[in-house]
Amino acid sequence: MKITVNREGETPVLGDGVGLFFEDLNYGLDGGLYAEMLENRNFEAKDVHGEWDRYIVEDDGGYAWSVYPAGADVATKIKTDRPLFPENPHYMRVVTSAPAQGVSNKAYDGIYLKKGNGYKISFWARSYSYKGKVTVGVYDGEKALLEKRAGVKADGAWRRYSFRVKAKEDADAASFRFTLQKAGSIHIDAFSMMPENAVLGVFRRDLVELMKEMKPGFLRFPGGCVVEGNSLANRYLWKNSIGMPERRRHNWNRWAVHATGPENNFRSEFSHYGQTLGVGYYEYFRLCEYIGAKPLPVVSVGIACQYMSTEFVPTDDAALETYIQEALDVVEFANGGQDTVWGKVRAEMGHPQPFGLEYLGVGNEQWEASPKQKDGVERPNEFYRRFELFERRLHEKYPALKIIGTAGPTVETPSYYDAWKWIRAKLETEPDFVYATDEHFYVSPEWLYSHVHMYDTYPRAGKVYAGEYAAHVPGSGCALFNAPQANCWEGALAEAAFMTGMERNADVVVMASYAPLFGRLGYTQWSPDMIWFDGKRAYPSANYHVQKLYSLYTGDYSLNVRTDGERDKVYASATERQGMTFVKLVNAGEEPVEAEIEGDYDFGSLARIIRLEGEMGDYNTAGSPEKIAPLEVAPTAPRSLSLPPRSFSVLVFMK
Repeated sequence: MKITVNREGETPVLGDGVGLFFEDLNYGLDGGLYAEMLENRNFEAKDVHGEWDRYIVEDDGGYAWSVYPAGADVATKIKTDRPLFPENPHYMRVVTSAPAQGVSNKAYDGIYLKKGNGYKISFWARSYSYKGKVTVGVYDGEKALLEKRAGVKADGAWRRYSFRVKAKEDADAASFRFTLQKAGSIHIDAFSMMPENAVLGVFRRDLVELMKEMKPGFLRFPGGCVVEGNSLANRYLWKNSIGMPERRRHNWNRWAVHATGPENNFRSEFSHYGQTLGVGYYEYFRLCEYIGAKPLPVVSVGIACQYMSTEFVPTDDAALETYIQEALDVVEFANGGQDTVWGKVRAEMGHPQPFGLEYLGVGNEQWEASPKQKDGVERPNEFYRRFELFERRLHEKYPALKIIGTAGPTVETPSYYDAWKWIRAKLETEPDFVYATDEHFYVSPEWLYSHVHMYDTYPRAGKVYAGEYAAHVPGSGCALFNAPQANCWEGALAEAAFMTGMERNADVVVMASYAPLFGRLGYTQWSPDMIWFDGKRAYPSANYHVQKLYSLYTGDYSLNVRTDGERDKVYASATERQGMTFVKLVNAGEEPVEAEIEGDYDFGSLARIIRLEGEMGDYNTAGSPEKIAPLEVAPTAPRSLSLPPRSFSVLVFMK
């Protein structure tokens, strides 16, 4: 088979290429990227249940906490009078009847410790009469793995106690406890246990390093449907996510009610899934700096998740101004000088210099619709008009801002075609109306193969951000709970093939991000997911490796590639940068293919081959995290090679 790479017809690689999309889904933040090890650390948990515009939110501040020892005469009560801070008013009163009694925290699947590693533990306590000591620690049964004691002052004031301590031994599923030295009563709130090696003091290191190793061009946050909320009151309010962590108002997570129905009495097993906002917009921006990615925050346009709600703010309602101002203030928080309101807030939090925000997502995956309201009347949400209101106000103040629009949650549907018709009509008279339009598609491998040339015929005026996409392999557990097998090689290989079409059209597809990013084992609402983890370890999927290879080995110019082999399920793309040519080849067939690479310019000789291959049903696990992983293959000829069946190869040519 001949594969021809030509400079003639080359196009510049625009935009920021392969990036990351983060949403607080699958316990990806609390219980994941946020390094906090305790669950419901501030007694603000909600138990949320119901469906479609009928959500019941009940306080359940004692969730994840239990009396210690089990069955002991310990009285606990969640209280709100004279709270630590009014934003999170719930705290716990603990009354013990004997020494060494108190409470323990579930901490998801328990505490994982590494011998010799340091940890920071803190909490707030108030005592009116108790004058003894209190103990915090982590235990294997009755054996202390780390432990600290402190005396409390019985003056009726809230006081913060903090410690640094090293683990004496390794541990899995250990227990975190808070106990009193003797019988007595005390108020407690705002616990924390963080590993000292947390990135920037807040992020779980192994997860962040996997993100950083990809060298992503951008990071989109904080969602996703979390931005919209299951109701407008439940939407993500970025201003609640900054400032002192203890004062960031807890919010229930929209994914707490995913997949509820009569079969589970409209309550999922994740009904307590919440957002402590220990990681907020300030931390997201700092994370982007750390991993070298441009920030892409997304703001609400006043429409709740259209899959879960009919609620929206009408465009002629004065309340919509609040949403527009939130968007304007995001940009000021990121880029404003210290003489601006929100730039000053950023500086006071510790970052005097602007973050250099270029992108802003306006809306998540909204579409023009007329949902039937609770009164039975259908009313239009006027998404197009409201987006135009946001765009005009944003560009009036920030003309250089690159706004990311949306074509809705699907492709090749009436709403998708209608959205693109509206966007392209606007671009004819306003070239900067949107920088790129967000497309989402969760599809079968067959769809991806059949749409490899999807972007060949896209009009060049409308740029694309493929913001959420993944192959969902029938029968693999896709979109089901806790299904790492959904990340099988069959799906990843199809994604690699589809991405050759993206790369050949890098003047149109200017940004792309696989979704979702994280899945905590035993706590997932959606799969496949790019990175899997539990309390002890994290490991990348085959899909992660595909994304990483595209991110690491993409040049500045996309070359014209022709192959006579797509009838044999071979797909190709190529880019060039400073004397290096990167050729990506997917052999999706069941037989090896002998390939010869030629071109209309001297691109040198084959210097490296990086390859992924496997059986279609193979997938990585915690026990076999490298079942599908990149391998270096030594070239045997300057411009030819054998492509194994079911393989993805990256070829590096150098002069």
